Order: sequence, then structure tokens, then C-alpha cells
Amino acid sequence: MKRSLTVIACLLICLGGRAQKYDGLADKTVAVIGGEFVMLSDIEQEVRMMRTRGYSSDKSLRCDILEQILASKLILSQARVDSLKVNHEVVAANLTDRMNSLLNDLGGEEAVEAYFGKSVSKLREEWNRQLEEMSLTQQEQQEIAKKIPEITPYDVKQFMDTTDVRNIPQIPAQYQMSQICIYPDRNAAKLAAKEKLLGIRERIVAGERFSTLARLYSQDPSNARLGGDLGMANKSVFWTSFSDAAMALKPGMVSNIVETPDGFHIIEMISKKGDMFHARHILIKPEYTTEDMEKGYAVLDSLKNEIQAGNITFEKAALRYSQDAPTRTNSGQMADPNTGSSYYEVDQMKPADYKAISTLKEGEISQPFTSTDNEGRGAFSTDGGNLVYKIIRLDKIIPAHAATFEKDYDVLFNRVQLIKQNEAINDFISEKVKKTYIVIDPMFADCEFSRSGWAEKVRK
Repeated sequence: MKRSLTVIACLLICLGGRAQKYDGLADKTVAVIGGEFVMLSDIEQEVRMMRTRGYSSDKSLRCDILEQILASKLILSQARVDSLKVNHEVVAANLTDRMNSLLNDLGGEEAVEAYFGKSVSKLREEWNRQLEEMSLTQQEQQEIAKKIPEITPYDVKQFMDTTDVRNIPQIPAQYQMSQICIYPDRNAAKLAAKEKLLGIRERIVAGERFSTLARLYSQDPSNARLGGDLGMANKSVFWTSFSDAAMALKPGMVSNIVETPDGFHIIEMISKKGDMFHARHILIKPEYTTEDMEKGYAVLDSLKNEIQAGNITFEKAALRYSQDAPTRTNSGQMADPNTGSSYYEVDQMKPADYKAISTLKEGEISQPFTSTDNEGRGAFSTDGGNLVYKIIRLDKIIPAHAATFEKDYDVLFNRVQLIKQNEAINDFISEKVKKTYIVIDPMFADCEFSRSGWAEKVRK
């Protein structure tokens, strides 16, 4: 099985430090490849990381890891020969992201140090070096990819003609839609939510336990049962207004009401260290009444009738009456906020939106229904967004189908390009294996490497 260039490049970021023993074996060099060395600890650290992702740590996994490290080292050595330069800005950003992710996942610096058996400063030093190597490896892969001939329509057509039909990319059903949105009276609902939360805060100040009231009243389902406990986390994972309010607190203090796109919060600080803090929160969201819904539905139902009667176009109605700014200015046409595409696959839609259009034919308009917008996508958000009433017109359906040259050329072009790039990378590695001094420890003699050249390098 051939490795993709992405897998090879990303391996470097996952490698950790070098502890002294693994399953009773002292750390040692298990491969020499040109001027680079591979330590047993490199492999075992990656095994440990992959265990957390559900992989079983058998011999096969270690063989796969070693093969990927060897391939990345070959590409790295060529990058050094080509005098490529490290992108230090990208390295610094990736290092920060990686460290923040581990601090959040493991629960702070002490937990990270205990897990890896070394200080955070030492880990930063090692990961910075590995990320620098990753930067060079990725650049070299790009240099290799640049050397492939330009992909032409003939290449795409040849791919279609020579590829088993079962391997042709499958294009899922796609939907193009337009919407008109009406919001309920958010001011009244916000005021009611703030008053409710203020009453809860007064009870806490009077002596009731924050965690007990969080279990009873918090509308954050992810941690209400835990008494609102957010665990130790980096401030960057929260809305800025939330993290700013939290970091201003001393341990034991309770904040005033804090507004985020998810709703209104009060925060109890437990502890903090650097940019990390451990806090509890209670979330109260604005709630709306049946009367709010009936008013919104009545407006939308009237607009739908006017559109169907031909008195106004959907586009003009959206521009004049819709309260969702991004789609109103585009005559109501919806676009996936993640991709910018006006075509949605089913798993990219909000469940309420798909339910509303699932039985429609092209050009038909849904009944008024309740959904959410795209604003509330924060650390606490489970459904995401503010409540909104809407109607949707189903503009176009592209049924699920095997990609065709005429309709899906871009998809096929990208597939052919990726195949050509991976072939170039693999051909490069195969040639380098033949010409590079490589010795692999006999402990890997039983490995079934995907590339035959590796087995020949195992020391007898």
C-alpha cells in the first residue's frame, strides 16, 4: 500500500521524546539512513500517541511507523541538499496549536509532563525541531510534485477509461437552496435570560453551591451534569468575552453575567496558570414562546403565498424581508459557511433544514419551520446558532452519481493530480532507497514492509 504525501509529512509532528526504556528494552538506534538516525524511542512515542486514537500497539503498527519515518527521513535529507528554508512562522503557530491541544486534552502542564515524562520546555524544544523538519519535508514534497507534467484533459479522460468503475469518485447528492429568515423578539428573550441568571448568581452569593445550581439550571448539556465543570483548558478555546472575564477572576470568585453567541454565562474560577484556567460555568440561553413562533410563521406564510401568487419574486422578498444578513444580500441564496459553496451535501446541512426540504421538488418552497443560524459556534455550542424561523426554496438537486468527465471535471482533475503527485513521491523514495546508506536493526526483520527495498536494508 502506498503512503500519501500527507501521511508522510504529518508523521514528524507526532513524534515525541526519548524515554530510557520501552517494554524492558533500553533506548537505542534502530535505523541509520544517510546522516539521520531513528531511535527506538521515536517509534514507541508514536505508538503511545496512536494508542490514544484507538490503534492496537502490535508489531505491525511498529513496522508501519518505522517505514513512514524512514520515508520522511529520505525526503528530509533531500530538502537539506536543496538548501530549503524552514518557515519559522508556520512552525511557531503549529507548535502553539499542538501544545494548546495537549494541555486541553491532558489537563494542564503537570499532566502533560507526567504523560511524556519530561518538562514542557523540553517537549517544546523537541517538537520545535520536529516541526522544523516537517516544514522542510513538506516543501521538498512540493518541489517533487512541481516536476510532474501539467495535468491535461487527456490525462483525466485516460483515468476514466482505465480505472475500474468501482474506483471512480462518487459524488453525493447536492442541494442548492435559498432562504428567508425571521428572528423572534431577541431583546425580550435576552432580558428574561439575564434576569434568570442574575437570580441564580444571587443565590450563589448568598451561599448556595455553584455546582448544584449548574446541575439544576445550566443549559450546556456537555457539562451541566458535572456541575458546570469545564476542566483545565487554554483560554483560546473559548469565546474571547468568556475567556477575558474568566482570566480576570481570582480563584473562588464568581463573575458578573457574560454574553457570548451561545447565550449568557456566570463563571466560577477554580484555578489558573499562565493561559490555562479551570472553571465552572452556568449557561442560560434566550428562550422563545409559542407566540413568538406563531408571529414568525405568520410573516413567512404570508410571504410564501405572495411569492407563489407571483406578486413578488423569492429573491426580492429575501432582499426586502429576510433578517439573515449574509443570505439577504445574496437574494436569499445559502452558502456553506465552511466551504463557501452554494451546494450542500446532506451531512453539511442543519438537521431541521434537511427535514424541511427532503420531500420538496426543485422550485418548491417549504412550510415555515424553526432552525438556527450560523452565529453560535463556540466552545459550549452543541446545536450551534441562534433560533430563527425560515422558509427555504429548493433551487436545484444534483442526484448522487459516479463522477463524469462532463459534470465533475474538477473532482476528477484533483484526483488525477493527487495520484500523479503520490506516484512522484513514491518513485523518488524508491530511487533514494537504492542510493542511500540505510541499515535497519534485526528486530524489524519480520516486518512486511510495503516497499521491498526496506527489507533488503535489515542488518543480517
